[in-house]
Amino acid sequence: MSFVGQIPELYDRHLGPVLFEPYARDLAARLPKKARTVLEIAAGTGRVTRQLLATLPSDGALVATDLNDPMLVEAQRQVPVDSRARWQIADAQALPFADSAFDVIVCQFGLMFVPDKALAVGEMRRVLKQGGTLLLSTWDELARNPATHALHELASAELPADPPTFMLTPFSMPDPAALRALFETGGFRDVRVDTVAQTAVASSAADLAMGFVRGNPLWNQLLERNIDAEAFQQRVEERLRREFGDAPCVSALSAHVVTAVS
Repeated sequence: MSFVGQIPELYDRHLGPVLFEPYARDLAARLPKKARTVLEIAAGTGRVTRQLLATLPSDGALVATDLNDPMLVEAQRQVPVDSRARWQIADAQALPFADSAFDVIVCQFGLMFVPDKALAVGEMRRVLKQGGTLLLSTWDELARNPATHALHELASAELPADPPTFMLTPFSMPDPAALRALFETGGFRDVRVDTVAQTAVASSAADLAMGFVRGNPLWNQLLERNIDAEAFQQRVEERLRREFGDAPCVSALSAHVVTAVS
């Protein structure tokens, strides 16, 4: 599930404004006004980072981390230089920070990729100050994100005996009750899970298909299975255009936003 090569750039260009920007704005709007030290986990290409910096006061400090170096390299290309921001490679399961180091932790669509989620939640709790705030999002059910669901159906039909499985990971934490239990068990209190609907608006079906197929580790899984990726991308584009229109291509989004106190 590596975001390498051209994938980070295409991911940010074609998927970033469509899938991730609406929720980045939502998370940043939830940042407590008293926040001064913020840790971002799974910063990716910096969509949330940019929004946090727009919200953080002038005396604030933000550490933006990701396990994947190519994604952070792309983030630093995309996010304007800011003295309040520091970039660092970090594993959410073993955060390289002192206890009680941050006022707020923000993590958009990253926890689903962490192998030991309970360990990661424990690490978040450890590095938050007492009374600190956690802001975290996960995708809702695949079926409630219909454009991505269409992509998954097409990929699964391409090789039914050995379907590409990458798209299952981002949508592996859709249960609000399970999310609440995970964080309560991890020592957080006042855990709230909001289901937030947004709208994905792509400039065209072709643009979204480019992001879905080439800006996604799914691309590597297609190549590994000797699938004609160009032809597959065309089929994705045709289905997106048929179901969601073109210029713009518009579909529903649904995600869960967790807020909790350490």
